[in-house]
Amino acid sequence: MHILIIGGGGVVGQKLAHSLAKRCELRGQAISKITLADIADPAMVDAPFEVACVACDISQPDSVEAILGADIDVIYHLAAIVSAHAEEDFDAGLSINLMGTLNLLRGVSKLQTKPVVVFTSSIAVYGGEVPDPILDHTFLNPQTSYGAQKAMGELLINDFSRKGYIDGRSFRLPTISVRPGKPNRAASSFMSSILREPLNGQEAICPVSDDFPHYYLSLRKCVENLILGAEIDASDLGLNRCMMMPGKMWTIRQMIDAMTAVAGPGPAKLIRFEEQAAIQEIVKGWRYDLRPEKSLKLGLSADESFRDNIRYYLEDDKPVV
Repeated sequence: MHILIIGGGGVVGQKLAHSLAKRCELRGQAISKITLADIADPAMVDAPFEVACVACDISQPDSVEAILGADIDVIYHLAAIVSAHAEEDFDAGLSINLMGTLNLLRGVSKLQTKPVVVFTSSIAVYGGEVPDPILDHTFLNPQTSYGAQKAMGELLINDFSRKGYIDGRSFRLPTISVRPGKPNRAASSFMSSILREPLNGQEAICPVSDDFPHYYLSLRKCVENLILGAEIDASDLGLNRCMMMPGKMWTIRQMIDAMTAVAGPGPAKLIRFEEQAAIQEIVKGWRYDLRPEKSLKLGLSADESFRDNIRYYLEDDKPVV
């Protein structure tokens, strides 16, 4: 079993690779090799099998085809320009989020081996004038360029699967929190930083009010779901291979209260509320009352409480000082 992780240098890609290295098998087969690909060489992952780290620019077809081979059984396509970046730089978003996905699928179609392709979409595909709650068959109406590019990627996954080029499946990720590392250019970045930084003893700014609701999932649970998602039998996916990944809706206040319950009152005192118009303009179009019935029936799951999200960060990712 050879697994290719595109976006293998990112937070999710690295965590997925580490988990697979411990697991040593996928889809009932022993893993013989993992290839991590990203715009710059990803960090190496220790494993009892071969791990290769390669640079790849998915906006360039030749760069994509250079990392593809007929021995690849499963491809995780995690690479993307994040939301605020895609909104600020429309061409970059199209180049990576849309054309990068198309370049990958075109390259894979030439292999004629029909690998499993797991595509990470986003709940940003929802929005606009659709009624709540959001169900599995709610039509997509993204209100950002990032959401539109992800929605187009989903259509490609469905069509390349219909044509028999890939065994595709796409999961609309909730916002991952608490996400380790440094803030990125995603509009949702503050949804981790307002917890991560205080847990690390640093101040943080929240650009929305504490009654702002959103849909969340922990990094640990996200990786578990991505592994399970690759193992779903194609016959169980139906005619639409794209679905919500399970998550839970929480307000900012509920998240802070969960942090206080787990870590005590100190971290919450490091949060300042300062409204930021640019962030609010993006997040106000997001939807949060999501009902992921299909993925739940297929065995994926959400965190039991946001206290779990806090505990997982402290156990898995909090820097040791």
